[in-house]
Amino acid sequence: MREDWVEVEFNDVLEIVSGKNQKQVISDDGKYPIYGSGGIIGRAKEYLCEEGTTIIGRKGTINSPIFVKQQFWNVDTAFGLSAFPILNKRLLFFFAVYFNFKKLDKSTTIPSLAKRDLLKISIPLCSLPEQRAIVAKIEELFSDLDQGIADLKKALDQLKVYRQAVLKKAFEGDWEKTSVGELFDFVGGGTPSKREKDYWNGHIPWASVKDIKGDYLEKTQDFITKKGLNNSSANLAQKSEIILITRISPGKSLVTSIDTAINQDLKIIKPKAEIFNKYIHYLFKSIERICIKFSSGTTVKGINLTNLKSIEIPVIEAKEQH
Repeated sequence: MREDWVEVEFNDVLEIVSGKNQKQVISDDGKYPIYGSGGIIGRAKEYLCEEGTTIIGRKGTINSPIFVKQQFWNVDTAFGLSAFPILNKRLLFFFAVYFNFKKLDKSTTIPSLAKRDLLKISIPLCSLPEQRAIVAKIEELFSDLDQGIADLKKALDQLKVYRQAVLKKAFEGDWEKTSVGELFDFVGGGTPSKREKDYWNGHIPWASVKDIKGDYLEKTQDFITKKGLNNSSANLAQKSEIILITRISPGKSLVTSIDTAINQDLKIIKPKAEIFNKYIHYLFKSIERICIKFSSGTTVKGINLTNLKSIEIPVIEAKEQH
């Protein structure tokens, strides 16, 4: 804060507005949005708050400010910060994004803010031309960041295509063809009863779909006991074995770096002959899209073992596998 700036409280530069009796104006064909703490919750035929108001939650979601560009209603679970003419509306919004409103939360259950605490928040104030210059610079930098994020997303999408192309090329050739079922068996898993407390929070890692990320399984979010393992259909995958998802995100595979139990959405890939484990991993990555294509289900997609075992794959000698 420069010497020619002043420090003021919210009470000096804005008013807090909040809609009441909003049920009287809610309408599906209303022109104006109705905002709650988490965003738009309905439409209204009339409006209360002016465009350029910053919305923050009063209850529930309290740390995700929203800048509203049109006239609107906001219900009493949200506060509208309406800047006086001495404060740039966008600058107020950026300050709200920066400010940690959670530190004002004094509740023990649902997060909430008190109007009196908000009005005491200090904000540095400079001249309006400087405020506009600051807003312009912030928006310029944010625009650069948004472009960078878009470029990164495009690069990641291209990388996925390139990765799949590499895998496809790796398994193309004049090799003899066979099926997945001819070379591999599959061992499924299960979930110990959640009603039995002594089945859970033990020392045995228990993997589910949420743990299958990347190329290696280093840890799991859940653990079961020996009793839970013995009294369920869960099975143990040994370190270096390949785990395949057959339900929810069918086709994804990884190498487990730990001994772990698995649930019913996963399968341990068991080669019928000696096959290099890492080769198995890349082989199944190369047919991931085929697994997805062969999957079915209206809500949760899955591939059954009959379809999985029918997928065509090459027969490659051990030396070439390496």
